[in-house]
Amino acid sequence: MYTNRVVWITGASSGIGEALALRLSRDNARLVLSARRESELERVKQRCVREEGAAESNLMVLPLDVTELDALPGKVSAVLDQFGQIDMLINNAGLSQRSLCKDTELSVYQKLLDVDVMGQIALTKAVLPHMLERRSGHLAVTASVAGKVGVPMRTGYCAAKHAVMGFFDALRAEVEDEGIQVSTITPGFIRTEISHNALSADGSAFGKEDDDIAGGMDVTECAEIIIQGLENGKREIPVGKGKEMAALWVKRVAPEFMFKLVKKRN
Repeated sequence: MYTNRVVWITGASSGIGEALALRLSRDNARLVLSARRESELERVKQRCVREEGAAESNLMVLPLDVTELDALPGKVSAVLDQFGQIDMLINNAGLSQRSLCKDTELSVYQKLLDVDVMGQIALTKAVLPHMLERRSGHLAVTASVAGKVGVPMRTGYCAAKHAVMGFFDALRAEVEDEGIQVSTITPGFIRTEISHNALSADGSAFGKEDDDIAGGMDVTECAEIIIQGLENGKREIPVGKGKEMAALWVKRVAPEFMFKLVKKRN
């Protein structure tokens, strides 16, 4: 299904983004790998070649920082110059948080919103005219169960993920009849470096793995479920294996009970 299709993955230097790149390489997709760390993108590129047999000509390393909003239209032009089209954009760049609201500096909230919300919106808006012109394309965003359920120590992260869920759900209503698919990916706990890289109250890295992440789903299995969901055109793709996935259902049918449950995590 993905042979010769151009798929742009942000946050491709590790975690879910890296796993998606490897999985899509197996299907002969033409990939644009983006993140801030060029050396890590090159490492992922070589894994795609070495482990999945990808042709180097099908892999474009395009470093970017999603908070540099003015630079994003130029990045879109670079992809179009290289491949001529963009069939799918997977907005996967993001940061998490591990700190209580009372301790968290406002600059931390600003950074979370800049990376997890404004960066996703800005890049999507830069790609959208191309897809509308072709009346074809697929926009996806890695949101989170935290975009549905508020939990302690993640006030900024939950705010950001609720925001992207709302934005992409609303965008879908606007563009679906124009030939554009929109998918929100809602992972639970996945074994990645997300907690190591999460922001503490002062903006420094949390620097350790929490128990929830350590017991989460393998990232390769996660990528497989996401790809299947995208192939099937699912508008929302839940992915995970723990109790947190039940929270998506409980929040809908028994919100008061859900509020009591999450309070116990404090």
